[in-house]
Amino acid sequence: MKLNNLCRLLSLVILLMCSVILPIREVMSAEHARVKTLVIVSHPHPESSVMIKGLQQAANTVPGVTVRNLETLYGFDTRSISSDEERRLIQENERIVFLFPTHWFNITPMMKAWLNETWGNVGPDLWKGKEMLIVTTAAGDESTYGINGRTGINLADMFTPMKASALHAGMTWLPPLTFQSVSRSKLPEYQRQLIERLTQ
Repeated sequence: MKLNNLCRLLSLVILLMCSVILPIREVMSAEHARVKTLVIVSHPHPESSVMIKGLQQAANTVPGVTVRNLETLYGFDTRSISSDEERRLIQENERIVFLFPTHWFNITPMMKAWLNETWGNVGPDLWKGKEMLIVTTAAGDESTYGINGRTGINLADMFTPMKASALHAGMTWLPPLTFQSVSRSKLPEYQRQLIERLTQ
């Protein structure tokens, strides 16, 4: 009886692993990023992340892309962010990508703390000439986002303060990549779209 249960458990673990690994293999990139790219990832509840985790895995397959997950590096301690190390990485890259779930119509708390720490007193010169890309997910559909939705604006337009920051700093603002009404079954398609944007 115990052996049967163990076999079932092992089968379930293998099935779950395949459901995550196989989609990644299908979308793995053979192409390099067009420019050196730094992807800053944040999720306020990383233990329950599916979409952001899957998109992070896709970004990790692209040569020329460096991925930094804030909660993995710093937990939820906003004061532990190493501003010197993060600024060094910003300087080494030409494109900065922010990957996160839309959190109360905004970026995540750790991402805001990261911006505060890296921007700090150095001003916009650190970012000048670089590209900024927002990649975000949201469970809400057109009943929440869009002209006829409850918010009255599109998901991409939720991040106008990020656009203002990018333009103020002399960056090139790239059209955001947004996924709304997200579904686990569509994750491979989201991964393909992210890889496509990273290699353009």
